[in-house]
Amino acid sequence: MVIPVSSRIVVIGSSNTDMVIKTSRIPRPGETILGGDFFMNAGGKGANQAVAAARLGGNVSFIGKMGSDVFGKEAIASLSREKINTEFIFIDPVIPSGIALITVDGHGENCIVVAPGANASLTIDDLDDIEEQILDSSLILLQLEIPLPTVCHVAARAKKRGIPVILNPAPASELPDELLKNIAIITPNESEGEILSGIQINDWESAAIASRKLQKRGARTVVLTLGPRGALVADAENSIPIPGYAVKAVDTTAAGDIFNGALSVYLSAGHTLVQAVDFACRAAAISVTRLGAQDSAPYLSEIEQFSFANHESNPN
Repeated sequence: MVIPVSSRIVVIGSSNTDMVIKTSRIPRPGETILGGDFFMNAGGKGANQAVAAARLGGNVSFIGKMGSDVFGKEAIASLSREKINTEFIFIDPVIPSGIALITVDGHGENCIVVAPGANASLTIDDLDDIEEQILDSSLILLQLEIPLPTVCHVAARAKKRGIPVILNPAPASELPDELLKNIAIITPNESEGEILSGIQINDWESAAIASRKLQKRGARTVVLTLGPRGALVADAENSIPIPGYAVKAVDTTAAGDIFNGALSVYLSAGHTLVQAVDFACRAAAISVTRLGAQDSAPYLSEIEQFSFANHESNPN
């Protein structure tokens, strides 16, 4: 698969430095336990998604805000090494760069606390200064680790220009209906889908009900991810279950980010949404077999070689 160079993906979002400790289990409130290995990784939902898309052949620009500290400088250098355009990253001279503290247990599950730092100071005024560069794109990818008013502003401007926006509503948050009306695709996971729809999601049927609830609020297309089970694609006409891929999970930290980056790349290459979701499921499955956030993002050749023997049985 060759991604058209003209298909420019703009990712607007967060960049963090992830500080990770591996443990046998997640500690309970008030409990101290001895962990194992410690390591630092480049992270942040926006930056993770940008790296995922770039490694899969996407023509990616990342827009965000970082501090003038060593974490911010290294983050920009790291993104540049991934061949991502960093020309429009803002630097805050006072507020430090974002940091995430992550605990990963023996089953690959994680617990994350984020200090957003400069990510939280990315304003509408900042983006108005580069509006034409943002809107000179084929697709915009957003998340919720930057201020919600900034996200809403970008989505509204993009819709007026006819540019599709994918919103990954993470971390989970209540969203205004107007934002849902301005995006092309929303990609919640189970917990995010439950918060946005008010429906408890246990299976494909409840996922379809939750997706329809989101569509009634204004969402045009919902891709509801269900972890290793796969994802449900719901548009105006159908709800289609896309089976996932069975792998041994080591670290699920950035699986959703890898999914969204891969989804944006395959859509920008002209594939159908169903094809793009299956491609994204493969990318996410590979990512959970590795430690770290951006480090876990696969390259295109790895997805092409990924064994379909890992495919879950058809859920229908």
